[in-house]
Amino acid sequence: MEFGVFILAQQRGYHQSSQQVIQNSIEQTVVAEQAGFHSAWYAEHHFNNYSLSPSPLMMVAHVAAKTSRIRLGTAVCILPLYHPARFLAEVGFVDTVSNGRLDLGVGSGYQEFEFERFGVKIEESGEIFNEFLDIIPKGLGERIFEYHGKHLDVPPSSIAVRCVQDPMPPLWVTSGNPTVLGRGVRENHNLFVTALLNGTDAIANLRARLDKVAEDNGKDLDRDVKFGFLRCAYASDNRAEVDAYLDNARFQRRISESLKFRRAQSEDGYMVQEVPSPTDLSFDQMRANLPVGSVNEVIDKMLEEISILRPKHIALQTQLGDFDQKTMLRQIELWGERIIPAIRKEVGELSVAAAA
Repeated sequence: MEFGVFILAQQRGYHQSSQQVIQNSIEQTVVAEQAGFHSAWYAEHHFNNYSLSPSPLMMVAHVAAKTSRIRLGTAVCILPLYHPARFLAEVGFVDTVSNGRLDLGVGSGYQEFEFERFGVKIEESGEIFNEFLDIIPKGLGERIFEYHGKHLDVPPSSIAVRCVQDPMPPLWVTSGNPTVLGRGVRENHNLFVTALLNGTDAIANLRARLDKVAEDNGKDLDRDVKFGFLRCAYASDNRAEVDAYLDNARFQRRISESLKFRRAQSEDGYMVQEVPSPTDLSFDQMRANLPVGSVNEVIDKMLEEISILRPKHIALQTQLGDFDQKTMLRQIELWGERIIPAIRKEVGELSVAAAA
């Protein structure tokens, strides 16, 4: 069972500078490696405070120089916003400077605000994304490649800096579309999924959907597919500390939904206002749904969720809103010292018992 940190790099208000947000993200990565996490993941967003990470590949290149073991992932590169030749060249370069530690997460994007400013039609994002999935293995795996599609066209070209990982970094596909996930399954890519802030019923439904995607594409989900689960979780006996984390988790969902459903409001064209959402959950509902509470409560809840979903990787949301940095660094250390070892021990014992 692998554990990662998912670093969104959010700015909840002007009391946080952009430099502070990025430096906090870097510091969380370094501490996550020291705590024994397997991976750190970085988002991509543009032109507003939802995430201050415009290039997860640049982030990986930077933190690669500050770390030595932890794998570094893009979660995700919004492929329709890239030129394919530059994207492939940068992937090769980043995998090289990280000494083969890149995990390449990709997605099609959902924030129309971003697409408009890149001159890309969001209605075409799915088609462009699929053409990128054609191009990536060709460009990274072949010495000379070319591609001629409806949206993307690359004449015979060669990527100068080849990936250290042969022939390419692991590709992680994220989407709510079963057709997209099905292609990922067929082509032996990894998947990234989430149940947002919902509880075990949603996780069970997610497992059922993934089972169907795998079955429809001739695969067994447990045997043939590696998939990661993005999750909010927090361990503390201090109720106010847990509530502060939940407050920032709810902030993240509110801003994401405002941007996704084109209802974002802003007084200055940048800082998206946080407004209540029809899908808001109370703190009591979130405490019931999520692995939050004492260390033992978090371990038990995580084990329950793992028994239902059976992911190979769990990415914890560590950087949300304006949550206190020193407190979050201690949280990352706590997971490394107590929670992850306990979960791995229990999952390992259950696996041995099942095999017997």
